[in-house]
Parts: sequence; C-alpha cells; structure tokens
Amino acid sequence: MKFRISALRAAAAKLSPVTPAAQPSVDFSRGPQQEHQTFYELRTYNIHPHLNSAFIQLTNEKIHLRTAHSQLIGYWTVEYGGLNKVFHIWKYDSYSHRAGVRSALSKDPTWVSDYLSKAIPMLSSQENEVAYLLPWSQLQTPPQEGGVYELASFSMRPGGPAVWGDAFQASILSHDAPGYSKLIGAFHNEFGPLNKVYALWWYESADKRAEVRHKAHTDARVVAAVRSSVAQLVSQENKLMFPLPFSPLK
Repeated sequence: MKFRISALRAAAAKLSPVTPAAQPSVDFSRGPQQEHQTFYELRTYNIHPHLNSAFIQLTNEKIHLRTAHSQLIGYWTVEYGGLNKVFHIWKYDSYSHRAGVRSALSKDPTWVSDYLSKAIPMLSSQENEVAYLLPWSQLQTPPQEGGVYELASFSMRPGGPAVWGDAFQASILSHDAPGYSKLIGAFHNEFGPLNKVYALWWYESADKRAEVRHKAHTDARVVAAVRSSVAQLVSQENKLMFPLPFSPLK
C-alpha cells in the first residue's frame, strides 16, 4: 500500500505529543571543563640501543640548557614495560607559553650546538602528548627521594570524564591510601590518543610495588572500585621507571 506523505503528516499532527522521560544532560565531548590554561607535555623518546648510555650521559650534563626555558616536572628511564626509552613531563602555563619556549630554544645557539645536534641522531623516534590534571588531582611529591615510579595508562570508552570520570576516580583513589600506593598525579589527554588517562604512582621499590599489588587484590573495597571502572575500560598498559639524577621528582 502507498500513502501520501501529506496524509501521514496530517495524521501525525492530530496525535498528542508524548513527552519523553527527563534525561540527564551530559556533555559527552569533555565532561568537567578545564578551569585554567596550565597543561603538561608528556614526552617519550626511543633511543638507539647502542646509544642509550651516551644519550643519558649527555642529557645529564646538558639538561640545564633546557630547564632554563621552562619547568621540568620529572625525567625517567623506563626499566620495565619498554627498553631504551626515557619519559619526561614539562609544565606550561598556556599554549602561547609553550610556543614562546620552543621559539626561544630554536634560537639558543648553545642548546642547538651542545645538545640538540648531538641528541637527535641518538633517537629512533619521539612522541608527545598534551594532558591536563584531572580536576580532583593535584601534582604531589613523593614522601622521600629514591624509589620507583609507575606510569599506568588507561584507554577509556569514548565520552570523556562525563561518562567514566566518577568510576575512574573511585578506582584510583581506592589505591591512593596508607599502606598502598602514592599517587603523584592523574592526567587526561587533550592531544594524542583521545579518551586516555594516566596515573603516575610512586613506590619505595619494585618489590614494594609487588607487595602492595598483592595486598590490593585481596581488599574488597579496592576490588569493587576497580570492577566498576573496568566497565568503561578499553585497554591499559604500564611502565616502571627510575628517575634520573637531575629529575625534580626523585
């Protein structure tokens, strides 16, 4: 049977409108909005294996040329979860601040000749991401110098913190408690892989981390929080890292 569109529209107009049940308003693009311009650049450098020691020595000797331009948060070598890698975090007040820093570095002859021209050939690749601290996280310092850091990354389902934020926060904070881990900061990516969050942890040692992880797996409170967050999780990975001598986070 064929119906004229005009007839269908006329019939539809006679129907009483149905008001749908109220639905919560969610901004699926971002969730809680960023309240300030400060961001963190997360950099990973992959080093040619035979030049790993030389790169670290050069960086240790010349890093002051780089930190003269902007604030270094931490600089680590990756021990487990990757080989011949370094990971570092830089803080910027805004994108224009970073652009100014990059411009100044390119015009700094000492930086270019004494470090950059020597370091670049030692690298096989470079990666960077831009991230904000999650609203409930503040950058912390470890209770003492020494120890190891774990960088855990989580790829979440699309939707942003508005969708998975509460469950993720509960999962992370259940571990950030006396006798467990020390959370240094939790970050949400703005550029790079989207819907990705990082948790940076500190432990007294790699063996202490193993002990803490075993303890957490038997804690009903932690297990319940993790199970709730896992429903929004796509994948995860981690790295265990040692801070270099010049790293502000030691």
